[in-house]
Amino acid sequence: MSDLKKTPLFDVYEASGAKVVDFHGWALPVQFSSIKEEHVAVREAVGMFDVSHMGEIKVTGPEAEAFLNYALTNDVTKLTDDKAQYTVLANEQGGTIDDLVLYKVGENEYLLVVNAGNVDKDFEVLSAIEGFDAKVENVSAEFGQLAIQGPRARSVVQLAVEESIGDMKMFNFKRNIQVAGYGVILSQSGYTGEDGFEIYCRAEDTVGLWNHFIEAGVTPCGLGARDTLRLEGGLPLHGQDLTEEISPLEAKIGFAVKLKKDSDFVGKQALIEQKENGVPRTRAGFEILERGIARTGYEVLDSKGNVIGEVTSGTQSPSSKRSIGFALVDTDAYELDKEFYIKIRKNEVRARFVSTPFHKYN
Repeated sequence: MSDLKKTPLFDVYEASGAKVVDFHGWALPVQFSSIKEEHVAVREAVGMFDVSHMGEIKVTGPEAEAFLNYALTNDVTKLTDDKAQYTVLANEQGGTIDDLVLYKVGENEYLLVVNAGNVDKDFEVLSAIEGFDAKVENVSAEFGQLAIQGPRARSVVQLAVEESIGDMKMFNFKRNIQVAGYGVILSQSGYTGEDGFEIYCRAEDTVGLWNHFIEAGVTPCGLGARDTLRLEGGLPLHGQDLTEEISPLEAKIGFAVKLKKDSDFVGKQALIEQKENGVPRTRAGFEILERGIARTGYEVLDSKGNVIGEVTSGTQSPSSKRSIGFALVDTDAYELDKEFYIKIRKNEVRARFVSTPFHKYN
């Protein structure tokens, strides 16, 4: 683990006996107790994730808004102070370089939160865009990030702040708010399909905040539960369900693509053509009807044995005990409730297309 990057909480992992793995060059906990226990804690109570490996890129300057509106697929002009926006950094072919969350943290000042494995690439792509009076900075090292998730997340976080957070809605955030005595950005967001908050703090404050919530009875959770939770919640993972070869329209996150916004943006023409002609492939949820768990890369076959796509994500759902997943399949082969086959090792296992999310929270 000596050559891997570490978050401010690495020593906490070791002291707690967490199982640590290599995740995109980071030493991160896959589990503290068990994936199932941590998953259930988030679904039924409250859990906490260290997501300090996520990247932060700051964009400032008189033309920061125009720059981002050109670089990203969503409409940045619709973003008001203290609101966040899910969006996509696309290439000219309409593929997904990254999916990210954009925060407007001040006048002409924005914070992009990007996937850990894409920080350097995203920074390079953004820095190469010319013609705008805007400054792009990789400020990832300055931040720690915790995600408090689950039906009890709001009440637990409320106890740590003086002002009310009861009216905060998805993608609302508060700047310069004190949480357990630390100045942070508090965002109503997450990656689990549950109510929850993400806390952006100074890197040196991460351990103190973590310890506060552990003492408050919050269950520490690792990457394993984060993956099963996001999959149940119908949320795509970049590098599997989203790639530079998969467009946001194919991945069914078209709500983050505003083709009618006034400005041009990278990938716009390719995405317009996809919209007009219909996407050739689509991300589809499925459940397996026999024994077996589908894994990334497994072939998807129609009733005649023709390859119609491949699995991009798969797991056994701790909530339903069903084997579920996402597949990228030929659009003309997809139909809700239609049965098909997944090739698991040497066996062709029956499955069917189902609607997502697999889990819905109230």
